[in-house]
Amino acid sequence: MPITLNRWTNKQQIRQRNVLFASGILAAILLAGCGQESTDNDPGTTNDNTPTASQQTKEAADMKNNNDTGENSTAGKLQAKDIPAALLAGNTSRIHAQMTDDFKQMVSEEDLQSTARSMLQGVQSFQSVGGSSELNGYRQDSWLSDNGKLGLTTMLDKQDRIAAMQLQPVESFPATDKSLSKTTYRMPFDGEWYVFWGGTNVMQNYHYAVESQRYAYDLVQSKKRMSYSGDPKKNESYYAFGQPVLAPADGKVVSVVNTIADNEPVGVMNPKQPGGNMVVIDHGGEYSMLAHLQKGSVTVKPGDSVQAGDPIGKVGNSGNSSEAHMHFQVSDGPDLMTNKSIRIRWKNDIQPVKGQIVDASSSQIIQDSE
Repeated sequence: MPITLNRWTNKQQIRQRNVLFASGILAAILLAGCGQESTDNDPGTTNDNTPTASQQTKEAADMKNNNDTGENSTAGKLQAKDIPAALLAGNTSRIHAQMTDDFKQMVSEEDLQSTARSMLQGVQSFQSVGGSSELNGYRQDSWLSDNGKLGLTTMLDKQDRIAAMQLQPVESFPATDKSLSKTTYRMPFDGEWYVFWGGTNVMQNYHYAVESQRYAYDLVQSKKRMSYSGDPKKNESYYAFGQPVLAPADGKVVSVVNTIADNEPVGVMNPKQPGGNMVVIDHGGEYSMLAHLQKGSVTVKPGDSVQAGDPIGKVGNSGNSSEAHMHFQVSDGPDLMTNKSIRIRWKNDIQPVKGQIVDASSSQIIQDSE
């Protein structure tokens, strides 16, 4: 079963936006991985391997005709790029047959059929959003409907079984998307880090659905498209666990949590203390939060002044987190569960998005060198 990252976002709000999701992947927390290097991953960008709108329309018609005659309902495995056309054709039996057993237990063929029928009304085609990404054996693909109102996300395992699929309404917030923080921030660590969640649409960044976390990032380390090596139940197996955390900009520490145990075995989460161990820093009216830190690792206290790059703790797996990672965001107030999230002005004007790797030391987006 795929792992998740944090589930900090208000779960009721997220449930209202999600239609289909696999067991253990609440709020569309689907694994991603080393995707396109370019930052031009907006919804208008079509992946070279994604059929065009006219091709999708033709494929959907062909699939529908095959459905009507009872042909090809389970003929061969669908590739990720084929799923939008199959849904538009109403070929839900073929899709359902390719689901993992866990997913089938959650979603019946009848549920899939009725959900697709109701949500796809008026949709003629889908465009790829950001291309494919892969991590820990799962490939994720996302698409935006031609009317811009519906997102589709799928996750396939190594055997091309559909481990998760989601249809969700899509909202955009162009005013705040264009408004960057006053302070310029560096990444809160050195080395290469993989953007698990980040971007200005809900397919690339599940935080985007909720105002208090809209521009938050979840960051992990990966090697050969894996975020861990060895026993996945142990925190020490994860490349991010124990990595030094650095102040992202000059400021004054306003609050610290440092006594919450790291979750173990990995996958057991702590929803009662969602942020886990954390440090909140005031940067002159803007507040950064670094969450899910390792227990006992925080080296600063409230009132301390810090400069960009100063060590403040270590990456952990505390709070409502399912593996070691960094949740980082900037907001307009110190209560980062209720104040508004601000889109981050990064050093060198980079804007990392889901699936990219960032060289935090040089503030550059780099190609996956694995």
